[in-house]
Amino acid sequence: MVNALQGVLLACDIPSKEYILRLNEEKSQNEKFLLEELDDTHLFVKAVAVEHLQKKLKEFQQRNTYEIPRREHT
Repeated sequence: MVNALQGVLLACDIPSKEYILRLNEEKSQNEKFLLEELDDTHLFVKAVAVEHLQKKLKEFQQRNTYEIPRREHT
């Protein structure tokens, strides 16, 4: 018998991958979205989780991006 799973391949950098893994660990067993950790930069996740992950990753990147302070013109 063949067991098939519908999912999406995510390619990301290592910090983003670690953040996604942490998000998955915070979920209850029936809410987990990670299907397979493939290598250092690739994950296979449930398709229904992609929109949520995109939102969470955007927030994560905004919190962790340095912006050069603006200088006031005098």
